[in-house]
Amino acid sequence: MSKRLSQSFPVELSLVIPLLNEAESLPELTRWINRVLTQHGLTYEVILIDDGSTDDSWEVIEQLAATDTHLRGIRFNRNYGKSAALNVGFKETTGRVVCTMDADLQDSPEELPELYRMITQDGLDLVSGWKKKRYDPLSKTIPTKLFNGATRWISGIRLHDFNCGLKAYDSRVVKSIEVYGEMHRYIPVIAKWAGFRRIGEKVVQHQERKYGTTKFGLERFVYGFLDLMSITFVSRFRRRPMHFFGALGTVSFLIGMLITLWLVGEKVWHSWIMNLATRDVTAQPLFFLALVAVVIGVQLFLAGFLAEMVQLNGSNRNDYLVKERLNLK
Repeated sequence: MSKRLSQSFPVELSLVIPLLNEAESLPELTRWINRVLTQHGLTYEVILIDDGSTDDSWEVIEQLAATDTHLRGIRFNRNYGKSAALNVGFKETTGRVVCTMDADLQDSPEELPELYRMITQDGLDLVSGWKKKRYDPLSKTIPTKLFNGATRWISGIRLHDFNCGLKAYDSRVVKSIEVYGEMHRYIPVIAKWAGFRRIGEKVVQHQERKYGTTKFGLERFVYGFLDLMSITFVSRFRRRPMHFFGALGTVSFLIGMLITLWLVGEKVWHSWIMNLATRDVTAQPLFFLALVAVVIGVQLFLAGFLAEMVQLNGSNRNDYLVKERLNLK
């Protein structure tokens, strides 16, 4: 660890660990973390976020913190979800590097020193774990593969395991992003759109669950896909909504107008020039489809205009992430 980094941050590594009903695993987990990081000479802090546990998790955290000064605890009044826990935990970190992991002992603390090295020495902004060999049932692994494939295709980020809880971040990343809903799965996507494009991957060991049961069901993949659509749209068009709504509205309006002009032209050609009997323009079903396209186009354009007005009047309309400043007061 360089002297400059040591002076800039109180600790070298911050660990953010969300948990829900993990009272049995916490003592073993914290001892394991302490042993690994002490052996590697890393100064660290562990922030445990109790996400509304109904067992004795908070009491266990209090007992552990009484004898271990590295531990800090946050307790939610009810279950808000992993994204909320991470978002709150990120705000409390003071380390040069921030790592996240699950509290169920399926993520190995042995991976932490190498993740730390990849951030500080390899210059990566974010490193995501890849559980290449998993100890999960097929009902979980197959949907996970489909989910990861869809996310790679939409985001353009070549990671194998977006949902792995074991990740490492440069502290600038976690201080610059906001995680909400079920967005914890898409932190690499959020980071990329914030300008942190040096994203790496590391194969990590996946442990079999030792205590308790999984807290996630298949519905998370449905919610996850909807969140992927949301974060993709927001990331690309938050500051320029007219580019999205206006473009769709213009295309729809032009299609409607072209169809209308074609129907009118056809009517003029057949009835006035060729002296043939034809139906009125308004008697043709295609005319009403054209009318709907024109109306939808106008509505989309107005939606984009109103979104632009909201954006221009937003308090964070000119909030931009500045990487460095030189000789500025």
